[in-house]
Amino acid sequence: MAFAFFFAGQGSQSLNMMSGFDGVAVVRDTFSEASDALGQDLWAMMNGDNTEIIAQTVNTQPLMLAAGVATYRAYLAAGGAKPVALAGHSLGEYSALVASGSLNFTDAVKLVRKRAELMQSAVPQGVGAMAAILGLGVHQVRDICAAAEQGDVCEAVNLNSPEQTVIAGNAAAVERAMVAAKDAGAKRALSLPVSVPSHCRLMKSAADELAEYLKNVAFRQPEIRVIHNVDVATHQTVDEIKNALVQQLYRPVRWTETVNLLAQEGVMQAAECSPGKVLAGLAKRIHKEMVCAALVSQTAIDEFITAQSI
Repeated sequence: MAFAFFFAGQGSQSLNMMSGFDGVAVVRDTFSEASDALGQDLWAMMNGDNTEIIAQTVNTQPLMLAAGVATYRAYLAAGGAKPVALAGHSLGEYSALVASGSLNFTDAVKLVRKRAELMQSAVPQGVGAMAAILGLGVHQVRDICAAAEQGDVCEAVNLNSPEQTVIAGNAAAVERAMVAAKDAGAKRALSLPVSVPSHCRLMKSAADELAEYLKNVAFRQPEIRVIHNVDVATHQTVDEIKNALVQQLYRPVRWTETVNLLAQEGVMQAAECSPGKVLAGLAKRIHKEMVCAALVSQTAIDEFITAQSI
């Protein structure tokens, strides 16, 4: 049966998040490759005791990229068949592009570190914020954001499921929107552990600088189809892929539509190739008949491969 792979982004990081792969050489090798590219020990950082350090976007982005790629490599090393499609949530799109053969891993590590630096410099830490709104439809959340702006920025940016929307913008406006969402009947309004307000127009200047940086990064035509966040479409040319990545910085992640597109095409099985179960849970909420495994350990990978062969 045809299946897709999903890669998570910021917000899914945690200390010791690759503990399910202890002793798996390809995983350690992948982190060593990333660490060498940056001159920084990512494995030690991830297995330390400081949650705040791994939540800083300049660290989170290379950490999550390495985690996604390492998991995918462990899957291939175990004899797993290639998926028919790949999709990454926000930052996870870069892991998807590496898995597709479109982007060299070492180049990707340096690219996401640069992306993170541009994002952080565009909005200093503490100025922006993100929050998840649960239990309200996206149209209602958009109306709440518009009312909360009051001269600031507040937008619906991650359209994660029919009843889960992430908002981003200036911290004060996001706080106003959280209060308004609760008053409107939201089940929960939760601040997210990120240091920049991704996918809103506060990121436009960072996107412009990213476009310049991407001019010197080599991409190739993907060997596996990648569904991009910004337009829920597949792109084949290098220029189209780079343009999608630039727009992704300041435009919403259309995750609900991504999962629905796969379902409409008959792809009803997926695996979250990341250290967590966020996307697996969202897939079930978006399309109840979609089965999505979470490859959080070597055991989970082996079980998924076995299930595909039955």
